[in-house]
Amino acid sequence: MKVLKLGLPKGSLQEATLELFRMAGFNISVNPRSYFPSIDDSEIKPVLLRAQEMSRYVEEGVLDCGITGEDWILENNSHVLRLEELIYAKKTLKPVRWVVAVRKDSSIKSIKDLKGKRVATELVNYTKQFFRKKKINVEVEFSWGATEVKVKSGLVDAIVELTETGESLKANNLREIACVCISTPKFIANREAYRNKWKKKKWRIFYSFLKEPWKLKVK
Repeated sequence: MKVLKLGLPKGSLQEATLELFRMAGFNISVNPRSYFPSIDDSEIKPVLLRAQEMSRYVEEGVLDCGITGEDWILENNSHVLRLEELIYAKKTLKPVRWVVAVRKDSSIKSIKDLKGKRVATELVNYTKQFFRKKKINVEVEFSWGATEVKVKSGLVDAIVELTETGESLKANNLREIACVCISTPKFIANREAYRNKWKKKKWRIFYSFLKEPWKLKVK
């Protein structure tokens, strides 16, 4: 039987994404103990994956298509087809941003002041590329989490962190000094799968509803 392998983002975008599919008329549900949601279409095989990994699996053909952020496509340097930009996020309809942030009382005023200093982030590869293009030599290290705490405690001089509303930065007494990149969710596809007429027609049926902005109630 013909099957379309669809990747859905697990984590912050999960509930908003599943709600969109339900609004489009798909009966989709998730078992908390399973990475394979059920959907009332036997020709679609959905799988929940971290957005950070999605573009790699789509590029390699493990998945035919999926939804992930532009930030993780850039981070993985994935060669995938960006078919649609999707206008939604965890809390708002605005794009999210990866920003360079320091403590409010820091003497660092611009990214030039970070020369020779240490920066922590989950977006390691793209952050290195960002500073390399600016010709600023910094030490970029991977952060496993609690990034804000690292700069507050002085473990690092700055962080590159994702922000949607800026509330978390303010709550942690941090100050933004630069934007590394802006990201929105993207519907992406494997290049080989795109050449398959059946798969192309199949995903067009359900991603066509993603072309228009939608209004989701934030709970």
